[in-house]
Amino acid sequence: MGAPAQRDPSTSSYYVGDAFYAALVRAFTDWDRDERAIADPARRDAVRAFLEREARLLDRGDYAAWLAMFAPECAYWVPGTPERGDPSREITVAFHDRRQLEDRVYRLGTGYAWSQAPASRTVRSVSNVELFATGDAGIVMVRSNFLIAELLDGELRHWAGWAGHRLETTGDGFSILAKQVNLIDCDRNLRNPSITL
Repeated sequence: MGAPAQRDPSTSSYYVGDAFYAALVRAFTDWDRDERAIADPARRDAVRAFLEREARLLDRGDYAAWLAMFAPECAYWVPGTPERGDPSREITVAFHDRRQLEDRVYRLGTGYAWSQAPASRTVRSVSNVELFATGDAGIVMVRSNFLIAELLDGELRHWAGWAGHRLETTGDGFSILAKQVNLIDCDRNLRNPSITL
């Protein structure tokens, strides 16, 4: 009998379970307190540049490069309530692990993602970038505000809210462990948010 197949987060959701959800909820609860703020301007500038690059890649539709910004075991979470809650117990606008992000990026690349035919044109603005310590020197939490203007099928729409990023320091910058996108109107009729927020 051959060696067991290596687990691949792009094809299997093996890492998503009760412990993963519990750790995610803990990480995104009460993390942006003043006493945890990181004031180092150089570090903040590096993180701001990382978030601005993420916005640029999404505006360009370069989803493969955007996906490469995420850690192999990651989460992308758009809560369905302003209180955010627990994605394992509450309805979300979106909750994707690595496998689901890979699927989404693949589908967008086929030209058969009908909600994006024709593709949206977007412009993203990122502001108010703040860093917070986590107790692990290699991991930082980031809070930023965003505005997205989307032109889809001749209609201009706007998305607004704030994002929480859990970033791990890597040899060449950062890797996204989790991204939480908090829309200010998450509990209203969103009319098919087919873009990646």
